[in-house]
Formats: sequence, C-alpha cells, structure tokens
Amino acid sequence: QVQLVESGGGLVQAGGSLRLSCAASGSIFSINAMGWYRQAPGEQRELVANIISGSSTNYADSVKGRFTISRDNAKNTVYLQMNSLKPEDTAVYYCNAEVRTYSRSYSLYWGQGTQVTVSS
Repeated sequence: QVQLVESGGGLVQAGGSLRLSCAASGSIFSINAMGWYRQAPGEQRELVANIISGSSTNYADSVKGRFTISRDNAKNTVYLQMNSLKPEDTAVYYCNAEVRTYSRSYSLYWGQGTQVTVSS
C-alpha cells in the first residue's frame, strides 16, 4: 500500500503565498511522475502542475509564472510553491503520484486533498 499525505493549505489574502507539500510513503520502489490537481466547487478536477522523475515540469497556463513545482526524491515528496495567489485559485488541491511498487507494477495514487482559499 502507498499513502500520500498533503499539508500546507489554508486561507490567504489575494497576492499572498502558500506552499503545499505531499509526502508519499509505503511500498515504494520508485516514483515516476508526481503532480498537483485542483477542484473548485462545481468544477472538474484539473491539472495544476506535474513533475517527471527527470525534473521535467508542466504547468497549467493559468498558473505559469506564479506556481513552482519541485520534488525531493530522497523524501518521496512533492511541493507546490504558490505565489501571487488569486481568488480563482480557491479549490481543493490534490497530489498524485505514479508509483512503482516492489511488485514492479505501476499504479496511480491520490492524496486526500487540502483546501486552499484565497480571499479578495
């Protein structure tokens, strides 16, 4: 089993910053990609950013230049630094990880989500 635990969400004023963390633990042989998604009320879950094992990154157009994704492979942890936050960034943020377990199979795991609220 693999668990992803997120932290760092909260309430912040527009223009402020937050840093999200997501730590993976359990039967992990290796992790390929890790990423952050978000879901606002009444909306579909959307990709915010992801990072591949070789440090290649992808960002949604709406967050480019404001958010930065990074990972610490030794800690199986992914981070999302969010700057210049806007009210439209308000959502539940979920991390995911494409994990290769010791059985050598790949599976996608999700965290439980952390609320980010940006006030105007």
